[in-house]
Amino acid sequence: MNRGLRLNAFTTIAAPEPDPAAARRRSVLLVLSCTILGAAAQILMKIGMGHFVPDPIAIVTNIPLMAGYVLYGINTLMLVLALREGELSMLYPIIALTYVWVTLLSYAILHEPPNTFKNIGIAVIVMGVAVLGRGGKK
Repeated sequence: MNRGLRLNAFTTIAAPEPDPAAARRRSVLLVLSCTILGAAAQILMKIGMGHFVPDPIAIVTNIPLMAGYVLYGINTLMLVLALREGELSMLYPIIALTYVWVTLLSYAILHEPPNTFKNIGIAVIVMGVAVLGRGGKK
């Protein structure tokens, strides 16, 4: 199958072959962006639920809650794009970093108290993602 651009019956310009390493890098960056976006979405939803009223109009006009839902939607679209080109077994563990960002943002924005078990959990997640990430294709 000819993947080039045909100018006329006799001339063909070859399309550049995609760089698999660049595609993997793009996928990893997209998934990393998803983790940050997902964490921001969760924090916004938590803030929005702080002044939740079980009324449809109040829910729709709850800006932090709606912003969190919108960010989750964008997050989902970005994840689909990342998974299209990336290796699932390498990308999916990176999503666990969302727990790290949510915990750190909870400390900073929501002023939740840190504790030893949370911090050990964060360290284990980061080490696990690093170990799994090294096991991907080179």
